[in-house]
This record gives sequence, C-alpha cells and structure tokens, in this order.
Amino acid sequence: MKTPTPPAAVLSAITGVRGAIQRLHRATVPADVAVVEMAMGAWVTQALYAAVRLGIPDELRDGPLSADEVAARVGADPDATYRLMRLLASESIFTLRDGKFALTRLGRTLRRDDPRSPAAFIAWAGCPVQWEHWGSATHSVRTGETAVKAIRGVEIFDYLETNPETAAIFNNAMTGVSSIAIEAAVPAYDFSDRKKIVDVGGGHGALLAAVLAAAPNASGVLFDLPSVTERAGEAFDAAGVADRATREGGSFFESVPAGGDAYLLKTVIHDWDDEKSVAILRNVRAAIAPDGKVLLFELVLPEGAPAHLGMLLDLEMLVSAGGRERTAAEYSALLRDAGFRLTRVVPTAGPMSIVEAVPV
Repeated sequence: MKTPTPPAAVLSAITGVRGAIQRLHRATVPADVAVVEMAMGAWVTQALYAAVRLGIPDELRDGPLSADEVAARVGADPDATYRLMRLLASESIFTLRDGKFALTRLGRTLRRDDPRSPAAFIAWAGCPVQWEHWGSATHSVRTGETAVKAIRGVEIFDYLETNPETAAIFNNAMTGVSSIAIEAAVPAYDFSDRKKIVDVGGGHGALLAAVLAAAPNASGVLFDLPSVTERAGEAFDAAGVADRATREGGSFFESVPAGGDAYLLKTVIHDWDDEKSVAILRNVRAAIAPDGKVLLFELVLPEGAPAHLGMLLDLEMLVSAGGRERTAAEYSALLRDAGFRLTRVVPTAGPMSIVEAVPV
C-alpha cells in the first residue's frame, strides 16, 4: 500500500527540523570528526551503488536471508557481501537479526519492482563516468566551466548522444526521479481550466500524461527533439489520454508549438545558463496564448544557505550540465527578461516547486 504523502507545509516544517537536528549533531561532536563524517558520505554512495548493481535488495524481496545466501544468488564473495550489507544495515537500509538481513522501509525502495525506486538514480550517481566528472569539480569551481567539457571535450548532452550505454543509465535515472517529482507536483496545481497544454522538453510524456489526466477538457502537445518524441506514447496509453495528446519534434532554442494556454517546462531551465534560459523562455513568450501561463517545475532555492536538496543539485549543474538551480528572485528576473511576470511559486509535497508566470 502506498504511504500517504504529508502536505507541502508539513514536509517543509519536517525539512527544517531535520536541518536543525543535523546542525545539532555536528555541533556536538569534534569539528574534525564532523567533517570526516561528511566526506565519508561518498563511500555510502558507493555502497548503495554496489548493492543496487548486484541486485541485493531484490533478493530480499520475499524475506530475510543470510549474507551467504545473498552472495550465492548474486554471484559475490560471501564475506565481502556480509561486510557491505552490515554497513548498509548501519545506514538503515537493512536490518540484521540472528544472522539474517531484511529490508527496511528505506531498503524496500531499492527493489526494481518499485515504480518509484531511486535505484536507477543510484546507478547513475555511483557509476564510474559520473564519479569521474565529480572528481574534476575543482576545475569547475576554478573556471566556471563543466567538468564534463574538460574531460569529454563536449557538453553532457552531446556526450550522451554518442555513448548509448551511459545515456541509458542517465535516462533511466532521470525517468525514475521524474516519476517521483510528477507524483508530488501534479496534485499541487489546478489544471482544470486549461485547454491546450504544451510540454516543452517533455521527454517521453510522463508529465503531460499526468496533467492531461487531471485536466479532462484539455488537449496536449508533447514537444522535444524528434529522436525523443518518436519513442514517446506509452505514458499516454497508460493514462488513457492518447486521444488528446499529439507529438511534435524540434528544438526549443528555435521555436515551440504555438497557441497553448499552459506551457510546462519541467527541469528544463535549470540545465542552462541565464542567456540560454532566456532564449528558451522568449520562444515560449512568442508562442503562448494571451491568457496563457508558463509553469516551471524546478527546485527553487531558499535564500541564504539552509539545508535544501537544491544546494547539492546546484553544484551538480555546475559540474555536469552548465546550468544552475535558482531562487524565486532569480527566476523572477529570468522571466521578466523573457516577457513574463512571476505570479507565484507553488510548493509541492516534494522538493520541487511550480513557478507560475504570465505574459506581459
């Protein structure tokens, strides 16, 4: 059974409490120990990566097993498997009782049969290609340029175009994260008065399918590169909205489909610097209906430096994509430069917010 998600205001308060507890912990241990603990978090990432790659959480689906039993099933060394699983038990991924390991609430999310599983994201976060990028984070901080460009000679999306194996890992990760974001964001906004909804850079259509399901009187256009949209469609069939959805291929740096009264851009703008972001938004401004709204689904940074997932993802944008996470004020400035006025920022039950703007 799906666990109910608390309201956005409750989650925001919980996030604040978690940040306070984290600061309290770091204030109550020696400073050098606190910093070492932070650095060793990278090792936890690799432990999760190893468990996911080996499929260990899947083997515990039907109940507790010993490390020897798990090792035999996944083709690994028994002692090394025990040591890995013991570490992850200490991190609340597994429990260890009477020599057998079992999945916890956290561990169950790593099973591949969980549609909201972060396992695909962990497969990207821990893979050698991504670790090589983060290993050159110093270059990005020194120069303001991506580590990907320094290492690969091209930016991330060009690199993925010519490396299908890595692209598959990346795309699976983004699909998994996207499903979590969509589930939290779509119920937070009322789409019922919209008639034509255009999903710009919408990938395989998961967001548009969910929005059309919530807006039964609307039609939708999925817009992305032709190589992407030609593989779309399953999400529309699954949501029962295929008769109201069409697909168009193109580049949002050139133009977007015209006449929509809602333009969705989910985690599009954060991929780009200010100049390119404004160029995308100006193309939307040229196409949008007079009573239209542009809706940016993004991690909106708080002012200052409180605990927030977006702070870490902002550095990922610096290292990998060349974009950035932004505050509400920064989104307001971008939108103003493109001919829009920010009207509100809608919180959701997840870390993502919906930035709403109207043409001026």
